[in-house]
Amino acid sequence: MRYLPKSDSERRAMMDACGIDSPEALFAHLPEAARMKRPLDLAPGISEYEIVDYFRQRAERNANGYASFLGAGAYNHFRPVLVDTVVSRGEFLTSYTPYQAEISQGILTTIFEFQTMMCQLTGMDVANASMYDGSTAMAEAVLMAVRATGKGRALVARSVHPEYREVLRTYARYQGMPVEEFGYVPEAGTIDLEDLDRKLDGLTAAVVVQSPNFFGVVDQVKTAAEIAHRRGALLVVVFTEAVSLGVLEPPAEADIVAGELQSFAISPSYGGPYAGIIAARERHMRQMPGRLVGQTTDSRGNRAFCLTLSTREQHIRREKATSNICTNQALIALMASVFMTVYGKQGLRELAEQNLAKAHYLAGKLKPRFCGRFFNEFAVRVEGRTPDEVNKALLKKKIIGGLPLWRFYPELADCILLCATEMSGRAAMDSVAEALA
Repeated sequence: MRYLPKSDSERRAMMDACGIDSPEALFAHLPEAARMKRPLDLAPGISEYEIVDYFRQRAERNANGYASFLGAGAYNHFRPVLVDTVVSRGEFLTSYTPYQAEISQGILTTIFEFQTMMCQLTGMDVANASMYDGSTAMAEAVLMAVRATGKGRALVARSVHPEYREVLRTYARYQGMPVEEFGYVPEAGTIDLEDLDRKLDGLTAAVVVQSPNFFGVVDQVKTAAEIAHRRGALLVVVFTEAVSLGVLEPPAEADIVAGELQSFAISPSYGGPYAGIIAARERHMRQMPGRLVGQTTDSRGNRAFCLTLSTREQHIRREKATSNICTNQALIALMASVFMTVYGKQGLRELAEQNLAKAHYLAGKLKPRFCGRFFNEFAVRVEGRTPDEVNKALLKKKIIGGLPLWRFYPELADCILLCATEMSGRAAMDSVAEALA
């Protein structure tokens, strides 16, 4: 849609309705330094197409042609062109999610196939039609565990993505749910099992771990499951790098799996829109938020699909509702479905092996901070300079460096988190190793 400017009289009427004297009053809550008090720096009288061309040129300067080693929850993977070809079709690219069975068997079919592939990927019995993103999926998974166990406490590993933990705390704050964290082993980067065992009690509903964790380390899911189940808690396993499931064993010991599918042909796009997922054991299906599509037969015996479970308060009694901020991300989930279909089981494994090989090639030229096994991401200690200084030096070589860990882990202030995917070239990896040597 084009931007249609308002007339002076329309603006005046809008301000009167809001009870303000000037448009600036709408931004009075913002800090003074964040407010621009001058017109845009554009030459007067230029045409619309010249303005469009101006911004197109500026956009081309935005990291165009840069190699990226930044991961930490959003990953630089190749996007097959077939993905956009499919999702751009009019049947799918719509402002509304049509899920009525009588008019949209095609869309219900794609959601059913998505759920099926998610179950195969995670080793769970049932998966929902997708979630808003990985962070809200994790928080909703914890609330699932609370409903399923009747307990009200969550225990989450410090090696879980820091922003995911922040979202969980936001959810928990108004649920009156205590959230406590347990540590990681400083040398290995894996969860501290002794700390977990010490802090776990009979009131804990969920133990949350991530694998590969925020440091890229493959964590001890099986042992964590044994400890959690011994105290009557459910184990929630989180993933942010979905490609890792092409080579790692599915977290079948978990009770609930929550994750982010951005790696499956979804552009980083400055943070979204993405698609999360919750998969679980069948016994927890009734506690799952969002939608589930099921397979059935119609009155003529033909294969058909319908919305089997919908947990919004519009559909069921409010006290039974488990609806999420977003009941599903159908279009983005479809991107992930096309991606998985294009690659297939063997192709996804080969893609994961490429990521594994690239990351270990780069790590072989450096000294990873943790000794635990890792997939395509690892932390490195920076000596002589700060991580920010290293990143500035890399930018001059058209390379986007890693994430400085001081932002989330003060004890790792001298470390940087690097990620290598199938998109990482040998020359760029050698440059990163040289900068960090």
